Amino acid sequence: LAATSAQAQVVISQVYGGGGNSGATFKNDFIELRNNGPTAVDLTGWSVQYASSAGTAWGGRTNLTGSIPAGGFYLVQQAPGAGGTVDLPTPDAVGTIGLAGTAGKVALSRSTTALTGACPLTDANLADFVGFGSAANCFEGSAPTGTLSNTTAALRGGDGSIDTDNNGADFAVGAPSGNTPTIAD
Repeated sequence: LAATSAQAQVVISQVYGGGGNSGATFKNDFIELRNNGPTAVDLTGWSVQYASSAGTAWGGRTNLTGSIPAGGFYLVQQAPGAGGTVDLPTPDAVGTIGLAGTAGKVALSRSTTALTGACPLTDANLADFVGFGSAANCFEGSAPTGTLSNTTAALRGGDGSIDTDNNGADFAVGAPSGNTPTIAD
């Protein structure tokens, strides 16, 4: 996605929808953001939004506040499940979105207004977009990420820094670990 401002430096670095499901380690779904730029970005007025893999309604939305430092991460905790054994570290934002464990669509918007349509890639407020799982009907580039599970997440390469606008190439499927220091290691 093309953007000309410093806001283009913030990307979705990880998507995990298996939280709290059978076999999951973490109790909650989450979306992690990374600021790949040299300056902090104020996320107040931004949102992360979710739609099912073939959906056209963007009913899942978490409004963001605060800022993300240069090179830093921002953890957006989502809905809990009945399983899992590990709480997420203190999140930067908390929402109630129940992400699908295998496939769906997550958007980072510079607005809190709900996105529209199955594939809102041309929305002027869209900062980043991830179609995850082979069933996703919208994604950046030529393919979505691989299909996820209760024990795997979509992980952006380069510790969250690689962004070629091709979800299939930019993301690998692996254990959800997060890049927030209290999750990683």
